[in-house]
Amino acid sequence: MMEIRKFTFNPVAVNTYVVWDESGECAIIDAGCSNPAEETALTEFIEEKGLKPVRLLNTHGHFDHVIGNGFASRQWNLEVEMHEGDVPLVSNAKEQGGMFGIAMHQPPKPAKLFNEGDEITFGNTTLKVIHVPGHSPGGVAFLNADENMLIAGDILFYGSIGRTDLPGGQHESLINGIKSKLLVLDSATRVFPGHGPETTIGDEIKNNPFLQ
Repeated sequence: MMEIRKFTFNPVAVNTYVVWDESGECAIIDAGCSNPAEETALTEFIEEKGLKPVRLLNTHGHFDHVIGNGFASRQWNLEVEMHEGDVPLVSNAKEQGGMFGIAMHQPPKPAKLFNEGDEITFGNTTLKVIHVPGHSPGGVAFLNADENMLIAGDILFYGSIGRTDLPGGQHESLINGIKSKLLVLDSATRVFPGHGPETTIGDEIKNNPFLQ
């Protein structure tokens, strides 16, 4: 059974997720820790649970979601994994952060690339990659179909969608991707977004004003 723990890190309030199962292996998704206190919080949770991080995944490459990749990569000897469409964003992540007044080290380049339909495995868990560009060219969500759980990055939020006014954004692509790839999932699917509270596919179909 897959379990998930959310941390909200850095000045932009990114949701970082630790996902694990009974094997003890875990994935860290969108490492957003930006200071020693946040790094300690992530480390202590993983140690207290007795988990073994084996995957370091990104839903996309914007600076606030990759700011902790350097720390997590060094701490647990992990390679960064991301959709190839967002590799260029990582290359200028430090400059992105500076535009928002956030100082950061340049994060490591992704070492592994995944694409639409790929399956990411760890322990007894499988996450399917769903590519939904529009917030960023390589934005993805990770679906655990067995447990109806979707880690959606900045594609879909509680009552909202990802912004499309940043470089590489495309509003029509985002809306079309959400409707054709996410809203067709089981309505009970729990959605864990890149910012803000959890929601469900059913709630967003009924109530999200951007998707009506």
